[in-house]
Amino acid sequence: MKILYFDCFSGISGDMTLGAFIDLGVKSEVLIKELKKLNLEGYTIEVTKKIKKGLVGTDVNIVLDNKRSCSHQEHNEESHHQTKEPHDHTQPHTHTHEHERTHQHIHNHNHQQHRSYQDIIEIIKNSSLSDKVKKLSQKMFFKVAAAEAIIHGKPIDEVHFHEVGAIDSILDMVGAAICFYELKVDKVVGGPLHTGTGTIRCAHGIIPVPCPATLEILRQNKVPFYSTGIRNELVTPTGAAIAATLIEEFRPLEEVEVQAIGYGLGKREMEIAGMLRLMLVETKKSGSK
Repeated sequence: MKILYFDCFSGISGDMTLGAFIDLGVKSEVLIKELKKLNLEGYTIEVTKKIKKGLVGTDVNIVLDNKRSCSHQEHNEESHHQTKEPHDHTQPHTHTHEHERTHQHIHNHNHQQHRSYQDIIEIIKNSSLSDKVKKLSQKMFFKVAAAEAIIHGKPIDEVHFHEVGAIDSILDMVGAAICFYELKVDKVVGGPLHTGTGTIRCAHGIIPVPCPATLEILRQNKVPFYSTGIRNELVTPTGAAIAATLIEEFRPLEEVEVQAIGYGLGKREMEIAGMLRLMLVETKKSGSK
């Protein structure tokens, strides 16, 4: 049995996931070509090999035409932070993110476009992607929207994503679905997610880690997680949604033979090696599940 194993020892985010898939063997040209079927414009995907904490891995960076980096800390509009979640856009504000897309920017959302959850679903449905990629992508986005709806006390149809956050969120989740089907695995297994701890500053003030949207995704999907006291945001809402959608079973691996290993690098420098490790393994013992 061919198993894909998610080792989220340093959390998980959208860009880390794409980097790990490419490092594992998915061709970046295939990913980029397939993402063009979404008919989205205004972005460039940069894929490079880098070294973090002495380990070589793949870094995926989504750069918008306005030169604003959108690598991992995602952003939507009703959310508190730039992790592809929604937030109040009535006032200009600064977003500070603690993991991949670690960057600060100030934007007046009165002059920015927003996309609703349904807008994004229509973009995916109207694309020329395969039906299975469309369905898996929509499932991931639903998990984020469902969490945002709960924490902000509004219907899913009223959840909105800031234009910038919507673009990189779509690329991350649809990209993860594309990469997953490229591998043609029989099963997906994962360990518990390392979430980090502490607080982060956002538009609404200081909030705890895991951020509310991430924690709600983990709760709704019964995803196990833990913290070792590292004071950083290690799991983003997009990362949590990807893990909750793809991982069928959270448990340690049985006796297996490793066929390939991929490291997807995060952007932030911290005490732990900020990366996601994916492994392709084959069960060794007959009868192993």
